[in-house]
Amino acid sequence: MRINKYMTYTSSEKAEIIKIVEESKVSISQTLRELKVSRSSFYDWYHKYNEYGIEGLKKKTKTPQKFWNAIPEWEKDRVVKATRKYPEKSCREIAFHITDEMGYFISESSVYRILREREIITTPVFHVISAKDKFQNPTTAPNQLWQSDFTYLKVLNWGWYYLCTVMDDYSRYILSWKLCRTMSTDDVKQTLDIARKNSGFNNVKVKHRLRLLSDNGPCYISKELSNYLAKHEIKHTRGKPFHPQTQGKIERYHRSMKNLLLLDNYYTPLELEKQIERWVEYYNHHRYHEAINNIKPVDKYFSRESVIQKKRRLLKIKTIKNRKQINLNYYAKTS
Repeated sequence: MRINKYMTYTSSEKAEIIKIVEESKVSISQTLRELKVSRSSFYDWYHKYNEYGIEGLKKKTKTPQKFWNAIPEWEKDRVVKATRKYPEKSCREIAFHITDEMGYFISESSVYRILREREIITTPVFHVISAKDKFQNPTTAPNQLWQSDFTYLKVLNWGWYYLCTVMDDYSRYILSWKLCRTMSTDDVKQTLDIARKNSGFNNVKVKHRLRLLSDNGPCYISKELSNYLAKHEIKHTRGKPFHPQTQGKIERYHRSMKNLLLLDNYYTPLELEKQIERWVEYYNHHRYHEAINNIKPVDKYFSRESVIQKKRRLLKIKTIKNRKQINLNYYAKTS
């Protein structure tokens, strides 16, 4: 993505971007794409920084610049208010929350700069996703492919419990989950029964045969599960051994979930189940997912994406038009 000519960075922000690129474990191009900084801008900063230090990154203009798209203070205040209300959301999620819920457009980079100016955040958090995590032939609609996997969680004085999850591959929507004492075939079947019920899969005539993607654990390669899947006309696809990227989506989901759940201790299985239930509700209905064009899994699953994206485009045009008029009026009064 090319950097907007009206986008400005302070000298300290430029120095921080240079540091992030230098310390990145991926290529310069890949890192700059994640930072949304053009290569030409970065190398211009880099050469000036190497020759003159941070002084070389400071702007040399003597007269104040006028930005037709400058964000008014009241908009900045709303960004700060939303961030304080939802501290668990990233800059990206705050931007799309404001767009969808408050009815005006603001970019992720603008949210980040506003929070930096107000000293609410200090460093950006960027997630680099490898292209190898993607399927060669991705799904194109809900209920074409479900992913299932187990992960483990500990209950104090009770021991280890195992969470079985079924995720719709296309939308990342969690169709079902079950906290189990073991990792048996029966546990998988019960979780799939819940997924079939929640998806309405038993009540509709589908044009394609549903596939289940899993690893090669004993519960997934059993004859009992094979008979179950055949009875319900579900095709089974198993990942390649020693190749966990095949199930990258559900693996990342479990990792994100555990990053939050493991912040607390759980003293009964019921307590853990209630926290999992809260997490799934948040993930499905409130979390903006970057991999599905920054909409919520529930909206992707129920095919509401086109309506949401159309609304966002119209809001962007309206917001920028209004913001331009506000700034033109301001400069006309002060000139």
